[in-house]
Amino acid sequence: MNQKQEFRSGFVAIVGRPNVGKSTLLNRIVGQKIAITSPKPQTTRNRILGIITTDDTQMLFVDTPGIHAARSPMNRYMVDQASSACLDVDVVLWLVEADRSVDKDPMIPRLLEKGKRPVILVINKIDRIPREQLLPLIEAYGKIREFTSVVPISALKGDGVERLVNEVPQLLPKGPRYYPEDQLTDVPERFIVAEMIREQILLRTKDEVPYGVAVQVERFQENTVRNMIGIDAVIIVERDTHKGIMLGKRGVMIRQIGQAARKDIERMLGIKVHLGLFVKVQKNWTESGRMMKEFGYE
Repeated sequence: MNQKQEFRSGFVAIVGRPNVGKSTLLNRIVGQKIAITSPKPQTTRNRILGIITTDDTQMLFVDTPGIHAARSPMNRYMVDQASSACLDVDVVLWLVEADRSVDKDPMIPRLLEKGKRPVILVINKIDRIPREQLLPLIEAYGKIREFTSVVPISALKGDGVERLVNEVPQLLPKGPRYYPEDQLTDVPERFIVAEMIREQILLRTKDEVPYGVAVQVERFQENTVRNMIGIDAVIIVERDTHKGIMLGKRGVMIRQIGQAARKDIERMLGIKVHLGLFVKVQKNWTESGRMMKEFGYE
């Protein structure tokens, strides 16, 4: 009789520079949108957990903010989130881009060396380059450090993602099932709602405006009679001029943001939503540790 295989579980950090596709990869792995994405760098501000459970393994994937040279309190907060993840997990996925030259900034390699965890090099966006360019890229990264394995993928199209996930269990320690097998994330629905609103702001505003925005959900109430959920959210901006941009001429911008966000929220919750958005100015809140903590960036 075969001995029952012991259950393995552990945390897997997805790290990399801004805009390499970390959130896209997390969403692809769990098969559902739990992390927002946009073409703008620094879209992800908090660590977000995605959970995959099989018969003998529970993999807890941690999406992290992009690692970059941080100057402002907000940027330092984001980099600290990513840096601490490398030290607190069992496995690290270092995500790089196939269509970019080798990242020679020593910041991430030093962090990986400090963490002393198994590292899988994940080369994303392989759909953008000819196959013959992959081998020289792999060899170049191999000169930086040793990797447990190298997996080329396209997070956007899903190519190679299943193979990547299959590489992880053997690197995890024996451990418990931390979450129920049908749970995909530990992030509250309120948080995801706020992020979906912020995503639409990132997609529709420009310059410095989206980087000084926070979103707080003040009401999240189910109406069983009308079979819908009422949500009120406040968009916090840093300047009066930003408030004008957020509202738009005759309120056009705020309506567009609200309509697009509502569709995403309804798709996630599977129920009709009434979404009310309001804009509030908190001058230079990204420079204040107290206000950052108040808005959820602790």
